[in-house]
Amino acid sequence: MDRPLDVPHGASRHQEHPLKADPSAQLKLLDLQELDARADQLRHLRSHLPELAEIADLTTQRKQLDDQARDARIVVDDLQAEQAKVDADVEQVKARRTRDRDRMDQGLITNPKDLERMGHELTSLERRIASLEDDELEVMERLEQAQATLDSLTAQVETIDTRLATLTEARDEKAGVIDTQLVDVEAQRGPSVEGLPEDLLALYEKLRAQKGGVGAARLHQRRCTGCQLGIDNAEIAVIRSTPADTVVRCEECSRILVRTAESGL
Repeated sequence: MDRPLDVPHGASRHQEHPLKADPSAQLKLLDLQELDARADQLRHLRSHLPELAEIADLTTQRKQLDDQARDARIVVDDLQAEQAKVDADVEQVKARRTRDRDRMDQGLITNPKDLERMGHELTSLERRIASLEDDELEVMERLEQAQATLDSLTAQVETIDTRLATLTEARDEKAGVIDTQLVDVEAQRGPSVEGLPEDLLALYEKLRAQKGGVGAARLHQRRCTGCQLGIDNAEIAVIRSTPADTVVRCEECSRILVRTAESGL
């Protein structure tokens, strides 16, 4: 029975049934590791495109501006309704003044008391019209300011939308190039996995998940290229005496340690 997958080499060197794999399969594991590392790099690159951070920031800004523009639009709508009401009130009072004047000018009112009352009413209408026109002017000024605020917010949103469109196009173009490369790398992975012993592949995949994407490392000049730590002479002697078809593990990082002609054994 093979040793547990998560037990490092140093803790299992005396077990009766260490994991076995043909040296060629172990070397092939390095090819697989290179492909997986390249795929991880491409995925990282895709998820960290410089455009993504700016797109996220601008999207947040746009939402805030959208909220402000919505509120500003409500103010504009309310003021437009208020202005329409004041305009209608002014026109109504002016129409009444015109009617009363016409009646007086046409001599339709002959009673002196009625003429006096009508005169007082016209004076009152004039004051009412003046007051309403002041209100009308004040509403118009507020509406002009509110409309200017809304126009400014709308222009800012349009500017952000233009920038977002540019960034999105650049992001999609770069992501497309990366996706093409990733498809190519993933296509190469299938042949690299073929023929690998299931237990060796299972150990590699488990270690990759535990060790930041690196499950197998080359032993190069007495150094593990996985953790980049040198291996002491005593351990080198153990590895040197270990059969070539026995899978060894790094004492420090537990990764599969693949021996090559440059291992320094």
